[in-house]
Amino acid sequence: MVYTNDNNEITIISYLLVSYLSMPNKIHLEHILFLDIETVPEKSSFDQLDDTTKELWAHKSQYQRKDDITAEEFYDRAGIWAEFGKIICISVGYFIVQGDRRNFRITTFYGEEVKLLQDFKDMLDEHFNHAKHVLCAHNGKEFDFPYIARRMIIHGISLPHKLDLFGKKPWEVPHIDTMELWKFGDYKHYTSLKLMAHVLGIPSPKEDIDGSMVRSVYYEQNDLKRIIKYCELDVLTTAQVYLRLRNEALLNDNEVKKVAK
Repeated sequence: MVYTNDNNEITIISYLLVSYLSMPNKIHLEHILFLDIETVPEKSSFDQLDDTTKELWAHKSQYQRKDDITAEEFYDRAGIWAEFGKIICISVGYFIVQGDRRNFRITTFYGEEVKLLQDFKDMLDEHFNHAKHVLCAHNGKEFDFPYIARRMIIHGISLPHKLDLFGKKPWEVPHIDTMELWKFGDYKHYTSLKLMAHVLGIPSPKEDIDGSMVRSVYYEQNDLKRIIKYCELDVLTTAQVYLRLRNEALLNDNEVKKVAK
């Protein structure tokens, strides 16, 4: 942070806002919406793409592919990019705190992408639209938040305030990223949610799939419920990680409840 005589007051305020979002114990738990998304390629197979999209995919993926892997063979990974993938579910979790009692409630938006995105936007507009509210995800700033925003724009859905970053300065962005908090300024460092949970002593839920299996479970096994369960477990784990960063007790099973949206 650079201080200047002409801009000293603004710089101090900016520093305080950045510090506020980067200090977990300064934010009320009830003001945070934890989330995770699961994505897949927009089409079930490469041959379903039109010729222009095939060409654009080949160009986009050429730097990630090895020389002996074709664009068609690499299409299984297209879900990573919002331009070639789609969201199949968004799981969210939030705290309800009453005195010394706390509860963590989880729900999931799923189904057709346009509808789940609109339902998610409506929830943000109705319940998480004040300045005090923030969104939290693991690697959310690099993946979840921009992916949701891009897919909304593609479908012609106006961005909710919490995802509309146009013209905003870094300290005005209402997003928390647990991976970023764990970096402590080391921007070369990447830590998966699973590893972070392990080193922090958070009990690992029994997951029967991982991120690399989502496409096949969705398109080949047609088992969205299985993916939703995996997504919800990641939301819970993210909240547990955040609690550990605050040096607070972890949630127990009796404090976690799944609710219908």
